[in-house]
Amino acid sequence: MADITRRFGWRHLRSAPTAHIRHHKRGRLAHDGRGLSFWYRSLSAALSEVPVDDRELAMAFHARTADFQDVTVQATVTYRISDPAEAADRLDFSVDPDTGSWRGAPLEQIATLLTETAQQHTLDVLARTPLAAALVDGVASVRERVATGLAAEPRLPATGIDVVAVRVVAIRPEAEVERALRTPAREQIQQEADRATYERRAVAVERERAIAENELASQIELARREEQLVDQRGTNARREAEEKAAADGVRTEAEAARTVRLARAEAEAARETGAARAEAQARWLRVHGEVDPATLHALAATRLAENLPRIESVTLSPDVLTGLLTKLGRPDGGPGA
Repeated sequence: MADITRRFGWRHLRSAPTAHIRHHKRGRLAHDGRGLSFWYRSLSAALSEVPVDDRELAMAFHARTADFQDVTVQATVTYRISDPAEAADRLDFSVDPDTGSWRGAPLEQIATLLTETAQQHTLDVLARTPLAAALVDGVASVRERVATGLAAEPRLPATGIDVVAVRVVAIRPEAEVERALRTPAREQIQQEADRATYERRAVAVERERAIAENELASQIELARREEQLVDQRGTNARREAEEKAAADGVRTEAEAARTVRLARAEAEAARETGAARAEAQARWLRVHGEVDPATLHALAATRLAENLPRIESVTLSPDVLTGLLTKLGRPDGGPGA
């Protein structure tokens, strides 16, 4: 909407660059263009403001398919007014010279024209299309048909309107029908999920069985190896006992042989010692047998003296000394005694 200010009975209009202003004064065109700014008197001015920017028109309407199912079509049409003069001549874009607001509703007229035209072509397409096909390929076919129909509509170029783009957002059936259509897909998805669950469980059971078999095989192999270990330990123990017994036998035999040799050596030594002692004793006896009794008595006294305690001094009376000398063979008691 244009910006209008008041100064001393005059009005000043300032429009936006996207608005086309047409100013008629006394039946003649005084100003015509975009983004204009000028002074005017409200009593003698006729103003029109035509927007020339791209505008989005959202529309939603019901249609019926070939199998008599109601669907809702949501679409958006982008349009622009390419010929403002033609549009101002065909539609009421006049504005109040005091407030700058539209006197009528030109954009609503354009929206009604575009909506009814698009709805007409949409109904024509969907009336020949079953519901399943409409839900699958209906968006593209409806978009193409609406774009072609709007381009061929003679009222639009006559009004100075160009259709920039057509977008069909969705084609939706009724809620109950949509749920019914979703049911087979949901059931199939659920079946796929159940099958995947069963397969996963089967794989898990198979893996558990394989694990149990591996554990049993491991236990069997462990028991077999333990049995081999026990047998080997018994064999080793028997062999060790045999080796120990053999070693003990060898050691015993060696000790017995050594003892025998020692006994023989000791016996031989004792025999030789005895023989030597006997021979020495015989010689001693033979020597003593050859010596006179007096010598023997002297030797006996010497031996006796050797075995007696030490005597520091001995006092002999003449009688004892005479008797002793007599026994020693010196009856005279001379110095040789």
